[in-house]
Amino acid sequence: MKKLSKYPILLFLYSAAALFILSYCKGEKQQPISEDLGSVKKEILKTNSEFEKQIGELTRLVSGNAEEKTIQQKFEELRKTYKGMEWAIEYFLPYSARFINGPALPEIEMDEHTEIEPEGLQVLEEMLYPYDKANKDEVIRFLTKLSSKSNAISINFQAITIDRSQTFDALRQEVFRISSLGISGFDTPVSGTFLKEMPYALEGIRQTLEQIATDQSKDKALKRINLQIDTTISILKKNNDKNTFDYASFIPDHLNPLASLLLDFQKQEKIENVDVTTALNKNAATFYSKNAFNPDAFSPGKQYAYSEEKAALGKKLFNDKILSSNNNRSCATCHIAEKAFTDGLPQSMSLGNTALARNAPSLNYSGFQHGQFWDMRKDDLEGQSSDVISNKDEMHGDLHTILSKINQDKNYQSEFKKIYKTSQAETWQLQNVLASYIRSLATFNSDFDDYMRGNKSAMTQNQQKGFNLFVGKAQCAICHFLPLFNGTVPPTFKKTEQEVLGVAINGENKVFDQDPGRGRFHETVATLQHSFKTPTLRNINKTAPYMHNGGYKTLKEVMNFYNKGGGKGFGFKVENQTLSDTPLQLSDAEINDIIEFMKALDDR
Repeated sequence: MKKLSKYPILLFLYSAAALFILSYCKGEKQQPISEDLGSVKKEILKTNSEFEKQIGELTRLVSGNAEEKTIQQKFEELRKTYKGMEWAIEYFLPYSARFINGPALPEIEMDEHTEIEPEGLQVLEEMLYPYDKANKDEVIRFLTKLSSKSNAISINFQAITIDRSQTFDALRQEVFRISSLGISGFDTPVSGTFLKEMPYALEGIRQTLEQIATDQSKDKALKRINLQIDTTISILKKNNDKNTFDYASFIPDHLNPLASLLLDFQKQEKIENVDVTTALNKNAATFYSKNAFNPDAFSPGKQYAYSEEKAALGKKLFNDKILSSNNNRSCATCHIAEKAFTDGLPQSMSLGNTALARNAPSLNYSGFQHGQFWDMRKDDLEGQSSDVISNKDEMHGDLHTILSKINQDKNYQSEFKKIYKTSQAETWQLQNVLASYIRSLATFNSDFDDYMRGNKSAMTQNQQKGFNLFVGKAQCAICHFLPLFNGTVPPTFKKTEQEVLGVAINGENKVFDQDPGRGRFHETVATLQHSFKTPTLRNINKTAPYMHNGGYKTLKEVMNFYNKGGGKGFGFKVENQTLSDTPLQLSDAEINDIIEFMKALDDR
């Protein structure tokens, strides 16, 4: 629902990811690179050499005052070349990837409260579509920076060691990247050329699989993969118009089978899994497989690992008023199961029966986020629970007093002892069981999930039309990422995004809402002012009213806000708005179809 190239990402997350990759690339358990994997590296370096050559050609065109169409054609060639090696750069050199094909918004150093200038293909895309020759010097400056990053790939990729398991894992991630970010136009929000680029990413996967496959696999699993890729590319070449493309058929008929065939290839080749905890389970054939996601990837550590016993105990406490100061309120007071764990009010009510500042967010799927509350002030669910319990306006509980009451209750004492093997319940354990219950609220059993698992009758024709609009013309999926439909970015799911929408106090869109959101904690960072976490759209039909302030009564009001171009579209001065202010030009019928699709996201 926005021009994607306008959102902030935390620099330290990319740095951590780079260190993480290098650490297990050099682990003692990894085998030395084989001759075959040497050829894989050689091919990536060859592609990168072509990439750098094309940067030079584009620089010369811009310097020579070439026409806009010529420059754009060369730029599209450059992007296609990058797509051929994207699987490797994103996986092995994530920091480089960020500055080559990351969004065109400043990086934010949270500790220093500073911003770093964005660069890369998305910055150039915004400058070239349309292209103003008055910006020639700036375009050349960013092309020079891009050339420097390409040179860094040559140096860094030669320095790392990769093995067969990592290569396969990287290829599998690329299939999932295509199935979420690629299919939505995540990195081409202005030009919209993503369907034309996708075949090049698929060819990069095919070529590398052939390099790591044995002769036996080439006659079986790999042959089936190649046939699937051929069919998939054929579909993309027949229609690459993002506004008329049939995403609703393409994903279950082509991308999901390709992801599933990769697991067959892995089994036949006897390729071991990379020993790293990830959000997507290693045995998940597709994004939409049952039990595809691992909640432990979002917990603070191993001792916080999810279990059904923890969730069951957490459910009891969630519904017990023992957690409030006067035993008069439970978590369930403001998070009602029948309303997808919201309360149905514009703003929740305080203990004193006055309206709080914000709407109660749904707890469904909140376990798959890095950042809790609308302003993301807590990193995880463990921290979230203690914040609510101790808040004087919400529950006004004291954790020490609560633990004393729990430890005096024989039933609770027995259950904590059984789970944690301690004689007394501790604060972190109370937080953990509550968080575990909330993590259990992600059931992935909607009509949409059923449809993606192969039941084509699970969604109506209007819902299928709505999904096509959701991914295509309306651009909703570049913020609400498939398959979680929240701001946690696939395929690694290592960060959760916030957005600046320019929300009004209500659906009349006449008065701007002054809530600083995440900016409250970063007053000197302009980019974060009025920014809020992107929540999941799963069960959205049950969670009215909407937005952080509960000011929008219906999904129709929400869609009208997006259709107009957010706050800027209504005349608000929101210089840091991340939502594109370009009107979507959706008809009433199209809006109704999108709303019908969102109803298919209700869990049964």
